[in-house]
Amino acid sequence: MGIRVYVPSDTTAASIGADRVARAIEAEAKRRNLSIDLVRNGSRGMFWLEPLVEVETSAGRVAYGPVTAKDVPELFEAGFLNGASHRLFHGVTSEIPWLKQQERLTFARVGLIDPLSLSEYEANGGLAGLRKAVSMPPEQIVAAVTESGLRGRGGAAFPAGIKWQTVLNAAGTQKYIVANADEGDSGTFADRMLMEGDPYCLIEGMVIAGLAVGATMGYIYLRSEYPRAWNTLNAAIERAREAQVLGPSVLGSGKKFELEVRLGAGAYICGEETALLESLEGKRGQVRAKPPLPAISGLFGCPTVVNNVITLASVPIILSCGAGFYKDYGMGRSRGTMTFQLAGNIRHGGLVEKAFGITLQQLLYDFGGGTISGRPIRAVQVGGPLGAYVPPKDFDLPLDYEAFTARGAMVGHGGVVVFDDSVNMMQMARFAMEFCAEESCGKCTPCRIGSIRGVEVLDRVAAGERPSENLELLESLCDTMQYGSLCAMGGMTPFPVLSALKHFPEDFGAS
Repeated sequence: MGIRVYVPSDTTAASIGADRVARAIEAEAKRRNLSIDLVRNGSRGMFWLEPLVEVETSAGRVAYGPVTAKDVPELFEAGFLNGASHRLFHGVTSEIPWLKQQERLTFARVGLIDPLSLSEYEANGGLAGLRKAVSMPPEQIVAAVTESGLRGRGGAAFPAGIKWQTVLNAAGTQKYIVANADEGDSGTFADRMLMEGDPYCLIEGMVIAGLAVGATMGYIYLRSEYPRAWNTLNAAIERAREAQVLGPSVLGSGKKFELEVRLGAGAYICGEETALLESLEGKRGQVRAKPPLPAISGLFGCPTVVNNVITLASVPIILSCGAGFYKDYGMGRSRGTMTFQLAGNIRHGGLVEKAFGITLQQLLYDFGGGTISGRPIRAVQVGGPLGAYVPPKDFDLPLDYEAFTARGAMVGHGGVVVFDDSVNMMQMARFAMEFCAEESCGKCTPCRIGSIRGVEVLDRVAAGERPSENLELLESLCDTMQYGSLCAMGGMTPFPVLSALKHFPEDFGAS
């Protein structure tokens, strides 16, 4: 076996040339008659350094980046296979401050291993949680998840243990586990990175969930824009089945759990759990009225656990290391770690996994390095396109579910999109209404009609037509949408609109 060289197969890395770099490295090694073992790993999450090439050396894995195909002959000439210094050299990967200052629990293996190697997964802590779970009674598994304080990482932050307990207690001969992988929020990519870089982690989490609540079948509802994740997940499921991680007798326990991946059709509303279930059943993706909750009557009318990818991928470490270990991270009722995704006008964009309690200031400057434009940050949208805009005066706010809620904001799925002082916040408010109008499932009037009226009102404000009256009307409209909509699509669209108006009134012609 030759020297191990790692080039990410991650979508972000591939979009900026990682596949070309991998081919160039293989060709150059062949030309020089050198033996290498090329591994297509996941991304480390340092997107400004992608494509990031790593080499296994006696000093550990060392990093070079961003590497282009044209740089490859020069790297070979410099002796990069021996970890030699070069203008693209960053030293030992694990010592790069961006990575060293993180607490990677869920993402501990992403970028480290061959995503499809079950043996590497197991050698790095994988399957330890499942091996414990197969010998535990369901109630004990649920109790561990409850005690850990794990809450839904998809945005709602509902305690996972309570949801699991409800499904465990629900009557029904058939129960389901559904992973919501319809990651549609702007500036978010954690689910994709996990599925492409460590698919067995999600699979293991789903199997444990099945054992916990008595479910024998699981589905991963994947957005259609993630073809690499689709290929990786399906290949991983096949190998997991061959190794008895899935199938009629999980790890020889006699307990059954099967798993399939299903592609979504590109509708943002299908990120809402009941619309997702409708789509999964082959129907149009429309929100269901609640009750009944999916935990009681979900997929095909059966009790169903619907959790986000990161929620389920957090379960294996809770089982393997204990609820107390996981609970030691975080603050207040926000326990464990969160995968924050830095995007927009940011110098160092990428994924940061930190315990709850880190401030926006630390994320934006210690990790993000400020704006790539060099201009001051004016606003940050946290929690996707329905998240509130946070002004610089609130950057000391700790990233914690309750702290953000108290300020009229939300942590959501952990997306952080940055805007410098050139942004027009009234246009951003208009975009929120326009986005809602485009993506609404149309089932309820406040969302379907309110968003269209919102665009019209903001256009009148922009044209200078009776701004005071129209802004008053806008606030009334937002109130109707927030409290009258059937789901969070219409109910949360007012968050970005009202926060923009509150913190940046000058952009709306107000004083």
